[in-house]
Amino acid sequence: MDVLERIDYLKDEINKSNYKYYVEEDPYLTDFEYDKLFAELKELENKYPMFKTPDSPTQRVGSVSEKFFSHTHKYRLYSLDNTYNETELRKWYDRVCREYNKELELVCELKIDGLAIALTYENGLFTLGVTRGDGVTGENITQNLKTIKAIPLKLFEPKNLEVRGEIYMPKSSFNKLNEEALNTGDKVFANPRNAASGSLRQLDSKITAKRDLSMFTYTAIFEDEIDKNITGHYESIMKLKDLGFKINPNIRLVKNIQGAIDFCNEWATKRFELDYATDGVVIKVNDLAIQKDLGFTARAPKWATAFKFPPEEVATKLLDIELNTGKTGVVTPVAILEPVQLAGSTVSRASLHNFDEIKRLDVRIGDSVLIMKAAEIIPKVIKVIGTKEHENLPVYQPPKNCLACGTELIEKEGVVGLYCPNPNCGQLMRSKIEFWVSKDAMDIDNVGPSVIAQLYEKKMISNPADLYRLLPQDFMMLDLVQEKSASNMYLAIQESKSRPLNRLLTALGIRHVGKETADIIAGEFASLDDIKNADTARLSEIEGVGIIVAQSIYDYFRNEANLKLLSDLKDLGVNPVSKAAPKSDKLSGKTFVLTGTLENLTRDEAAALIKSNGGKTSSSVSKKTSYVLAGANPGSKFDKAQDLGVIILTEKDFLEMIE
Repeated sequence: MDVLERIDYLKDEINKSNYKYYVEEDPYLTDFEYDKLFAELKELENKYPMFKTPDSPTQRVGSVSEKFFSHTHKYRLYSLDNTYNETELRKWYDRVCREYNKELELVCELKIDGLAIALTYENGLFTLGVTRGDGVTGENITQNLKTIKAIPLKLFEPKNLEVRGEIYMPKSSFNKLNEEALNTGDKVFANPRNAASGSLRQLDSKITAKRDLSMFTYTAIFEDEIDKNITGHYESIMKLKDLGFKINPNIRLVKNIQGAIDFCNEWATKRFELDYATDGVVIKVNDLAIQKDLGFTARAPKWATAFKFPPEEVATKLLDIELNTGKTGVVTPVAILEPVQLAGSTVSRASLHNFDEIKRLDVRIGDSVLIMKAAEIIPKVIKVIGTKEHENLPVYQPPKNCLACGTELIEKEGVVGLYCPNPNCGQLMRSKIEFWVSKDAMDIDNVGPSVIAQLYEKKMISNPADLYRLLPQDFMMLDLVQEKSASNMYLAIQESKSRPLNRLLTALGIRHVGKETADIIAGEFASLDDIKNADTARLSEIEGVGIIVAQSIYDYFRNEANLKLLSDLKDLGVNPVSKAAPKSDKLSGKTFVLTGTLENLTRDEAAALIKSNGGKTSSSVSKKTSYVLAGANPGSKFDKAQDLGVIILTEKDFLEMIE
């Protein structure tokens, strides 16, 4: 056997082993045998690099991207309409069967609570993986998807097709990930779906590879003529299994709607035994010709519906009410509960929203309460279970003073609940620092809430600027932090110094200025100093920024403590990257609103062209809008533009404007 034959043999054996282990869950090789084959393949490819191919198992991990690029889907990914009970399901079925005058077979599949993706295979090789995005445009995350061993790099047959699947993180892997995060002070994820999403969007695919993601494939679009003879959805799914894809084993072909209802009832509670999150059942007409005939509405297929499981409710005892002070000073009550199983997980905390909600529900410490959550959503208290003991319990009295700093709490205009006005409140500052490092703000990896709590308690930090004064040896003084983790934390903080201006604006936590508003403002000014020097008239004339937001921004930059923070950040090297200068001023002073699907440009690409030529974009149509750039299937923005007499451009018109 020559070298090339040996390499091909090793690739086939390793791919076969991956399929048996990750798809069929029936190991084909021992770990020792697998590692031995993998090591030999890697050695041969290093020695003979001309024989290394993209479908090799050694190419699953390793690349680092600077950013993810948008990609227009070849075939649109639609949403699903929802049904919530048997009556609605039967109405949907009667509607699709009416014009065919017969009962239609249905396919029932568990609705996985994950992230939809589209995978392209050319001649049997995986060439492209794109997130769902808005259904028309997603992000190219091919390198990260290659790390998921349930996704075949090479099919068992050389086929041309696109498949859709749901990326998910098993519950067991999610729990393990969060346990490790708690030990190292890293970010703790709220649920498996968020963990899967965060893992897929890592620029370093090595990180994605460590997160133990998997995928169920649920749809195929075959492009080879021989495969177009497949007549049923169920048959197409079985074909995908034969090609090497992982499908959900609980798929079922039923004769009519009663079979689908029985399937839904069966899995209403049985789903909690699964090692992945599911929040419903997807029901599809099996006949592909009828699917094509029924077609789509503007947003969803007429031949499919999602039956959503009702949110589970369970009773437990309210042990206490914990108070948390957020980054804006608002004090939020949280219910501390007697641990109870709810929707497949143990719940010991639940939201109470605010003190008005406590009063409305008449929640008292010691009460029996009903809590609810849908799928993986944060649980909340929805009702007090009336008992004789309830009347004997003391009525809950909201605190008069902040438990963290002792300052008298006040009511603030426009804020529901109570507010701590002390800018130096320890809990408030901790919350501000936690927000500072978050994904939407300065995006500092490895520095989680537990690390921040330790740093604050040890008086090593008191505000966000102090993060940039820390050295690697400072992190070594924290519990359970080793040298490598300390170095990672230090480097992550240093790297954040050159974040874009919009991220710094978000991180500052200016009242009424969230991520979207920060993006708009950063697009109007070249530097933070320009924003600081702007008056309310200049700020309020920005599309999407009214007088209330403008006044809040103006006031922030006139506060002595805020100015001190900004000065310290500047001295420590925090230098937000200003926006690039426009290529031209052809669109200067013009505001565009985009709607519909453009033929040659994605919306992001069109927006970038507008800004690079001195123009601005807005998310809503108003009298101030200069133009609406409309593609195929425009929405309500098109109608509003017509009502207001705003000029509507085609993509061709727009491109001619900037030539």
